[in-house]
Amino acid sequence: MDKSRIIFTGGSGLLGSEFRKILPEIEYPSSKDFNISDYNQIEQYTATNNCELIIHAAAFTSPPLVEKDPLKALNVNIVGTSNVVKLCMKFDIRLVYISTDYVFKGDKGNYTETDPVYPSNKYAWSKLGGECAVRMHDKSLIIRTTFGPNVFPYEKAFIDQWTSRESVSVIANMISKIINKDITGTIHVGGKRKTVFEYARGLDKLKNIGRMSTKDVSFPVPMDTSLNTDRYNQIIRQTNT
Repeated sequence: MDKSRIIFTGGSGLLGSEFRKILPEIEYPSSKDFNISDYNQIEQYTATNNCELIIHAAAFTSPPLVEKDPLKALNVNIVGTSNVVKLCMKFDIRLVYISTDYVFKGDKGNYTETDPVYPSNKYAWSKLGGECAVRMHDKSLIIRTTFGPNVFPYEKAFIDQWTSRESVSVIANMISKIINKDITGTIHVGGKRKTVFEYARGLDKLKNIGRMSTKDVSFPVPMDTSLNTDRYNQIIRQTNT
């Protein structure tokens, strides 16, 4: 695939900034030029772009802020994603949607792509709403994942929340290996199951990360959203053989 015919939404975000390092040839329009909340604008942009693939990563991603401003999450994560889906349908464009492990209830972990979903906060509900729209487009792939900055940005980390989270550099590299694959449906991308505290310590063993509990925060936090990544690993193995 011609990389210049790929549009990446949310290019100024954490994942987009990392993708720019890996695949600088991709088109990274600003939200001013490609505002997913304005369908007419993104339609006009795409009509002159000859795009083959959209990687849709633009989102309102902070769970505590979404709890305070659910209307913004509705407009960006659900309506905005629906606009991108409509665009892909009209121009017959492949779509890769970046979703979250938080769509799961978090009561068991090791979730497969076919396990039931039940978000525990409004951020996750808004991302699941985006997933619903994406599933209406046959040429689409939903990537459920979780990542954070390459340097852990907080003084404390949860000791009682389990995750498959990795640094954004690791996850961006993993995603970049499958965007050119002709796969559809849903796929999980992440690392091994660990606590958020273990994840934080893994990023910087010299930093003195404090311990905290999910009970210490005011917004709902799922206990174990670790992902089963067997499908991803199988695809990568097939590529390497």
